[in-house]
Amino acid sequence: MTAPVAAPVAAAAPVAASLERHVARRAVLRLAKGVGGALLSVAVICGVWQLLVKGFDLDPFLTRGPLDVWNYLTDPANTAERALLREASQVTAVDAFLGLIGGAVAALVTAIAFALWRSVEQTLLPIAMALRAVPLVAMTPLIALIFGRGLLAVTVIAGIVTFFPVLVNVSLALRSVPRSSVDLMRAYGASPFATLFRVQLPGALPALFAALRVAAPLALVGALLAEWLATGKGLGYLMLAAVTTFELDRMWTGVTIVTVASIVLYTLISVIEQLTLARYAPEQAR
Repeated sequence: MTAPVAAPVAAAAPVAASLERHVARRAVLRLAKGVGGALLSVAVICGVWQLLVKGFDLDPFLTRGPLDVWNYLTDPANTAERALLREASQVTAVDAFLGLIGGAVAALVTAIAFALWRSVEQTLLPIAMALRAVPLVAMTPLIALIFGRGLLAVTVIAGIVTFFPVLVNVSLALRSVPRSSVDLMRAYGASPFATLFRVQLPGALPALFAALRVAAPLALVGALLAEWLATGKGLGYLMLAAVTTFELDRMWTGVTIVTVASIVLYTLISVIEQLTLARYAPEQAR
């Protein structure tokens, strides 16, 4: 009696192995495509930047081109500068990462609450939009006064700029699920929670990752703003101090690091998006 059952199982093993290899190849191709796109973006930005500097004959005392930044970073005499920039970059990276994760998680939880209870959305969404209208520069001193001038304040500031794009995009996506899919779940007696996690959330994954691609550079900007106005640490403060002391090589290098970091974050989230969609929503993967 066991032979007929064992035969299909043995026949399915090569198919599963082939499928796994296919998924692995697609993952490698997506990674290569993402890295290639990021390198191309950096090359285009550097080319346009250099053309603007040379084409408009900008003041060499105030402006630097990508070649100037590269020479500054690779000069053996600037070992101390490289260490200073590396340390500041690490601080800003931690600030932006915590803000991105905190803001995205808070927005996702809020969007789920909106999808489950419309009264919560009707009550909180106008308040959230009103708060969004307040300039972050005006809110930063108040946030620093409430949460102090440490990591918590930076996380809150970076999380605020992350929160709103994720909240709006995911909320709209959760409501845009085909009505027929929701009705089918209800016909089978599924609870609102089951419908949310089996139908609405998988359908909202593209919107979530699209929002994260937008929010990641914004989290970096929020971290820089907090460092300028609240903590006095990281790349934000280093760039501000460099402007006031006319250490323009350091300032332009900081701008370059922030730009490259934004491109890397965007690319990384795009790669994670494709891998996630291939696993949980293959029909929506590009």
